[in-house]
Amino acid sequence: MTAVYIVIEVLAALGLILLVLLHSGKGGGLSDMFGGSVGSAAQGSTVVEKNLDRITVAVALIFAFATITLDLRLQ
Repeated sequence: MTAVYIVIEVLAALGLILLVLLHSGKGGGLSDMFGGSVGSAAQGSTVVEKNLDRITVAVALIFAFATITLDLRLQ
């Protein structure tokens, strides 16, 4: 059963990395250096961004619960 939690943990971690990288830059960082701010002024807060935020929070919660569960099972 621990192997299932480890697989969930790894998949959630990889998904969280991907989702964080999909977020648009807010300015002043590496995204500005590579031209990320060119279209961000016209986009605003769209439905896609809100859904991406919700999915990111859900995956972060799955990651957190998997981490806590693994910690409790391995003690």
